[in-house]
Amino acid sequence: MFFFKPGQFVTLELEIDGEPVMRSYTLSSSPSQPYSFSLTIKRVPGGKVSNWLHDNLGEGDQLAVHGPSGQFNAIDFPADKVLLLSGGVGITPVMSMARWFFDTHDAVDMVFVHSARTPRDIIYHRELRHMASRSEQFKLHLVCERYETGEAWAGYRGYFGRAMLDLMAPDFFAREIFCCGPTPYMSAVRQLLEMAGFDMRRYHEEAFAPPPAKACKPIAEAPEQVTHLVAFSRSGKSVRVTPGETLHAAAGKLGLHIPKACGMGICGTCLVLKSAGEVVLEHKGGISDEELAQGYVLSCCSTPKGDVTIDY
Repeated sequence: MFFFKPGQFVTLELEIDGEPVMRSYTLSSSPSQPYSFSLTIKRVPGGKVSNWLHDNLGEGDQLAVHGPSGQFNAIDFPADKVLLLSGGVGITPVMSMARWFFDTHDAVDMVFVHSARTPRDIIYHRELRHMASRSEQFKLHLVCERYETGEAWAGYRGYFGRAMLDLMAPDFFAREIFCCGPTPYMSAVRQLLEMAGFDMRRYHEEAFAPPPAKACKPIAEAPEQVTHLVAFSRSGKSVRVTPGETLHAAAGKLGLHIPKACGMGICGTCLVLKSAGEVVLEHKGGISDEELAQGYVLSCCSTPKGDVTIDY
């Protein structure tokens, strides 16, 4: 059986064109069905992994799956009333949450709001309608930017905003909010809630998008570049790196392959054991407090503060 918290994700380990590839996908099914799990993967034009999966993965094939992982889930933030917000393919983690509440007959009051480009782009449309028809605890609101000629659409049209929110969930101040979608969508939602005075400690989001680049102040004088030695004890290799370079970059310079998926400290795929030295670790939930206490770090988002030794 496969247990996970609704909203979490797994990382697939693949080999494409002879090269190892790691990619993280949210679990869209509910843990109420523990004998299997589902991923909802959209074919992305030019997407190396999504296209390979659609074109090659078949019934009976086997592949390695790491996880589940992720702090974005409905179990760690229990509430009697929730607001589930999603845009595009960001629907998958909140769909897992909704399916969990629905399957377990949990007494959670759900407002489910999904934004899509057109009616035909709405994922799980039939299932969502079915859930809404079967449970008074499940209130469904769908928003489409537009609809094509010949399409019948009686739902909301345009972009999700405060006016829609007040109509859909006038009591949103009393709800735990879970949000997932494209970066512009989530930025708009955060701004909307902050301007409304919502308690952002009750707002949770998930996104596999790189953080904005940090602006760096120019250094007037740099007569000598400080470097730190990164040693990989098992391989017997070492390299000097400049401040700001990650452990993962150091390994790459030596030809060492540390598996990596998200590249920003979410998935935990690049976990390594640090046996000596100190690092600055800026992660987004991909490592537990227990792992940190044992000396583990995430190589993709750890930069040395001095000389460091890694057990790899």
